[in-house]
Amino acid sequence: MSTQDILGQLAIDMNRLLTEPAGSRRVKITDLTPRDGQQCKLATRVTTDDLLPLCASLDNCGFHAVEVWGGATFDVCMRYLKEDPWERLRRIKAVMPKTKLQMLLRGQHILAYRPYTDKIVCTFVERAIANGMNVFRIFEATNDFRNIETATKAVKQLGGEAHVEVNYTVSPVHTLEKWMEYAEQLIEIGADWLSLKDATGIMTPLDSYRIIKGIKDRAKGKLPVLLHCHDMGGTSSMCHLMAILAGVDMIDTVLSPLSFGSAHPATETMVASLKDTPFDTGIDVKLLEEPTRITRQVKEKYEQYETGYTGVSADVFIHKVPGGMISNMVAQLKEAKRTDLMDAALKETPSVEKDLGHPPLLTPTSQIVGVQAVLNVLAGERYKIVTKETSDYVKGKYGRPPGAVNPELIKKIMKDKQPDYSQRSGEMADPADWDKAIKDLGPLAKSDEDILLGVLFPMQAKEFLTLREKGEVGQATG
Repeated sequence: MSTQDILGQLAIDMNRLLTEPAGSRRVKITDLTPRDGQQCKLATRVTTDDLLPLCASLDNCGFHAVEVWGGATFDVCMRYLKEDPWERLRRIKAVMPKTKLQMLLRGQHILAYRPYTDKIVCTFVERAIANGMNVFRIFEATNDFRNIETATKAVKQLGGEAHVEVNYTVSPVHTLEKWMEYAEQLIEIGADWLSLKDATGIMTPLDSYRIIKGIKDRAKGKLPVLLHCHDMGGTSSMCHLMAILAGVDMIDTVLSPLSFGSAHPATETMVASLKDTPFDTGIDVKLLEEPTRITRQVKEKYEQYETGYTGVSADVFIHKVPGGMISNMVAQLKEAKRTDLMDAALKETPSVEKDLGHPPLLTPTSQIVGVQAVLNVLAGERYKIVTKETSDYVKGKYGRPPGAVNPELIKKIMKDKQPDYSQRSGEMADPADWDKAIKDLGPLAKSDEDILLGVLFPMQAKEFLTLREKGEVGQATG
């Protein structure tokens, strides 16, 4: 679809919508403040005690769901907050009886950085639902959807709501037809929703309209479509509006104190903008005053965790690195006492991304590409040091790369062998992970939830469960 075609179709849509009554095409909202909002802006450091008043207030607003769990919360809860992430879920569920709770699930990688067996994936989903989770946003960083099928099936069978995600990026291999192929694959998986996810914030308004319009046409009413778009490039509000005009059924937002930049458009802004239009959300903006006030207080309390990389930065259209990963790259260079190489590292990032077949840059591929780029400039030689994660990616443990991997990099890592991308990640997982965690944790593990902590984050789990045994949990550090 050419730009001229897009503008012509947009004019037709606008003229038709002018005659439709308010609320006739109601757009749903999922608020992400308690998870993605604070992860983008406050390094996920907000304690459960400080999240509970916010969650209780959000329960009265009428959202489709509120995202409260998943992503980096497991790791950070144990590593820095000395909290049990499962207990966080249970406590939030207790104060949010009216609203569906949502989590972010990394497909076969669950919440960590390597693949796990189907049995462990299913056990995690079962325990999450048993502890109060309702909605699962399920993604696989390379868009190898074989790695989300097990999780999606488990969520559906156990009564959860499965949202499958296609991850957006800009590259020579990601054409409109490629997005439509991805959409058709996800439609066939049988999920409840399809999400177009721009984790970096590089989507442009016309691309938003073009892709959402195409997905809606391909879906033919088989499942609703939502947009998840960060704002690093400053375009997210425009992208959301264009997606709405293209027929999107739901958008993701964050309350204004933690919105925009590395996060998402402000919830209040989108609610007010759509009021009295065919897309009226049905949410009373006055009901958002209290949770916004609480969020502002949370932001002030945790302002030490805000960095210089949480605002809008047009450079993202070049390097495509999310704000959180940029902060990690800065920390890596600080440790090496070479912060003067930051610009070089960001310039190296697109080259590494190309060498790896243009994966969308979100967890864990953003970390893989970013860390490798930093090592390349520190060493003064490309791939003099190759991380285990880069090696595993090339071997297919993170899924099938979207495009061709640099043959020279394959040879450096695999010598005379070639990667076998016919295998999905779950088939490369260690079948002994569960038993290893039981053995390693011993009597510290009191439940399947504890064992899952040990499976996903062995070192952090053992340290946390040891502190729990001593009665010292909940004492945040760092």
